[in-house]
Amino acid sequence: MPVTPLPPRRPLRRGLSASLSLIVAAAGALVAVAVSAPDAFAAGVPAPSPVGISGRGATVPFTEQEAEYAATNGTLIGPDRLYGHLPSEASGRQAVTLDATGEYVEFTLTAPANAMTFRYSLPDNSAGTGRDADLDVLVNGSRLKSVPVTSKYGWYYGGYPFNNNPGDTNPHHFYDEARTMFGSTLPAGSKVRLQVSSTSASPSFTVDLADFEQVAAKIEKPSGALDVVTDFGADPTGATDSTAKIQAAVDAGKAQGRTVYIPQGTFTVRDHIVVDRVTVTGAGPWYSVLTGRDPSDRSKAVGVYGKYAAQGGSRNVVLKNFAIIGDIREREDNDQVNAIGGAMSDSTVDNVWLQHTKCGAWMDGPMDNFTLKNSRILDQTADGVNFHMGVTNSTVTNTFVRNTGDDGLAMWAENIPNVKNKFTFNTVILPILANNIVTYGGKDITLSDNVMSDTVTNGGGLHVANRYPGVNSGQGTAVSGTTTAARNTLIRTGNSDYNWQFGVGAVWFSGLNEALDATINVTDSEILDSSYAAIMNIEGATRGLHFDHVRIDGAGTYALQIQAPGTASFSNVTATHLGQSNPIHNCIGSGFQITRGSGNSGWYADPPVCTGTWPAPKWTNGGVPGDGTPPDDPPTDPPSDPTVNLAKGRPVSESSHTDVYGASKAVDGDANTYWESANNSFPQSVTVDLGAAKEIKRVVLELPPSSAWATRTQTLSVLGSTDNDTYTTLKPSAQYTFAPSSGNTVTVPLPGTATRYLRVLITANTGWPAAQLSEVEAYTG
Repeated sequence: MPVTPLPPRRPLRRGLSASLSLIVAAAGALVAVAVSAPDAFAAGVPAPSPVGISGRGATVPFTEQEAEYAATNGTLIGPDRLYGHLPSEASGRQAVTLDATGEYVEFTLTAPANAMTFRYSLPDNSAGTGRDADLDVLVNGSRLKSVPVTSKYGWYYGGYPFNNNPGDTNPHHFYDEARTMFGSTLPAGSKVRLQVSSTSASPSFTVDLADFEQVAAKIEKPSGALDVVTDFGADPTGATDSTAKIQAAVDAGKAQGRTVYIPQGTFTVRDHIVVDRVTVTGAGPWYSVLTGRDPSDRSKAVGVYGKYAAQGGSRNVVLKNFAIIGDIREREDNDQVNAIGGAMSDSTVDNVWLQHTKCGAWMDGPMDNFTLKNSRILDQTADGVNFHMGVTNSTVTNTFVRNTGDDGLAMWAENIPNVKNKFTFNTVILPILANNIVTYGGKDITLSDNVMSDTVTNGGGLHVANRYPGVNSGQGTAVSGTTTAARNTLIRTGNSDYNWQFGVGAVWFSGLNEALDATINVTDSEILDSSYAAIMNIEGATRGLHFDHVRIDGAGTYALQIQAPGTASFSNVTATHLGQSNPIHNCIGSGFQITRGSGNSGWYADPPVCTGTWPAPKWTNGGVPGDGTPPDDPPTDPPSDPTVNLAKGRPVSESSHTDVYGASKAVDGDANTYWESANNSFPQSVTVDLGAAKEIKRVVLELPPSSAWATRTQTLSVLGSTDNDTYTTLKPSAQYTFAPSSGNTVTVPLPGTATRYLRVLITANTGWPAAQLSEVEAYTG
């Protein structure tokens, strides 16, 4: 069959603008549904939610409710995934529009709450400067308050890096979020209504969802801390500029070795607060807020920054328990108007709320050992987080990201290597441009236990690539070592690229700068209702892909979209509900070599299809996280067979190993092979990921058969965890004798605590100066 010429490649988003058109591959394939839904419940099409997936993504403090399933006399819009259409940027690609006085969306609380964040869109004004209005909040039919809403932080036009001119093409970035506290705790069952009181300021109000939570009381000043208000005169009303006074407090905190406390209040900050060797903490992100922007120099705005690497960088910084809510209404990549930035080694950002800045955190290395955790990043004009060049051993974890103007979580090894960074247990929703999670270059990167959903355009859910300037092997910045993408859930990810004019896969790989030639392991993951292909490679070549235990349930087009040479292996990969009868699009032919292991179904065809046109996608709004039961039947976790070894063949890690005796040999089902740690270096451990929390009641440990190995005693304990972070002791340390008379096998009874990550910790061995195990077996009975 003839090879379809590849359209011109997508321009660089960082530094090269392009004239963008609203032509997408699926144009005309789906028309947005607009159905009047007076006083209706569950008006929307059921679609899986990315919030609250057990064991994956961020653990959030709120309960989310979608407007399309609430009581309303408004108009349902969607489902629709076409770029530039209002519902395409809504969670689940559906929302409710209110366009008359008295129209409402009403949510019924399922748990007590004293606060609400709601996501909404107002139409832009003719000048592109946005409009301000209010929505009323009613509780059980009585008006509680009005909440200001605005379109000033949305509505971009034209080509990258975009503008605020409504006369230009490609309107997008429609939604924003507002938060409010109720003043008291509302019990479960309370009805909270968002209602239009007037259409004079805005002709319509579109409500996407509401997040309800119980906000804890404010955090009091730590003992011995410096107070930016009482000790340095910062203004908690926001009426005057507090930049210099907060900077003075931070400098004094560093000099005196004391914590700096930001009490309850809204503080105007018009430039960077520079931090180094200091802890800055607030009363909580609902109480302590930094905001502001220089009134004349628009390149200066609120932000907390480490010193740049050229200045020696900062280290030993802790930022926690406050919010940075900025006033950035445009995208100007040359301006450092991010909430957090600079270089911060050996530092932690914890429980912060970042909103309305350019990027939540743009970290410029070299820097090492930085962690951002337990935070919310909302409504950015560019990336949520970017580890930009020379960031090593750093992590973003348990963080909720929604509505970024570019990549949600990104690593970009521009000119300086990024090494051993991790994005784990995050929820990343609705990047308006580009990807949910991506690494551009990088060595030994981990992207695991995340939830990604609702990619809008020009990107996919999970992306690994040698793309963008400075990413190449000559500088050691290309993808290298092992990239681990494990236990991720992707929902409605991937979408159309308006430059390429075809779909981008939910999981995709690119060798644009040079061939992507490394070990990339995608394991124990699910790709649900992908907007186009489930898996895709493009540009250059991609070698070293390995897929194991991956479930594809719903893809708008293909299971595999192959557009460049390479190699990939597939084991235990299943695909159902594909938009095309042939599951593979491949015009490369034998240039892409597929190795098929066991346990595969639904995704392979020989020959694949090679068409001259790209098919319109077929979207199901289906695919359920977990066990795959349909949307109207809540997923259940069937009980485990007590006789089945749950550890066999599961992912495994180790503290060390010697020679060829890696930890995988301890779960391969063969007692003749074994794991052995480094010599003379106790303690040592091996950790098995069981894939889901199970009530483990016994662990069986084996050494090679008695014909080969003599008696030895190992001192060991068994630990368990549900998140691979906090471990509890399931069986205290004791001596266990492995004797030929008992088959060199010992059984360790356990209390049946729910455990996903099972760890055997060994501190001594009478038979060899190292830890040794040929099998670790786990049973629920």
